[in-house]
Amino acid sequence: MGRRARERKQRHQAETPVTQDGREVVSRAVTRYVHCAPRKMALVVDQIRNRSVAEALQTLEFLHRPSAVPYVKATLKSAIANAEDTAPDPMELVVGEVRVEGAPMLKRIRPASMGRAVRVRKRLSHITIKLTNV
Repeated sequence: MGRRARERKQRHQAETPVTQDGREVVSRAVTRYVHCAPRKMALVVDQIRNRSVAEALQTLEFLHRPSAVPYVKATLKSAIANAEDTAPDPMELVVGEVRVEGAPMLKRIRPASMGRAVRVRKRLSHITIKLTNV
């Protein structure tokens, strides 16, 4: 390992992670390869961004989006559990950064009229939730 790579590695380890708007990240949770399309997931995630953890959980309780809400709620609860070591009261934290990204698609073939075949793309997604202080 060269000198520059070693210095970069030391700098990376020394830095505390921050969100894009500069707030310090207390905890994070990632759920990968979720069987829900990123567009559906983004509709749910947009509702809880920049809210307190308690308010976000309450919002998720009453949202009717059965394909996406369970995954987002599980990821948020995981981030809360991860914050119990660093934060005295995790319910006072704020959902600082929430990201939904597309994962590799499952490709299936479905028969169509006149002997043709149509490709069905089953979309997957990755969810990242970062909790910050107020």
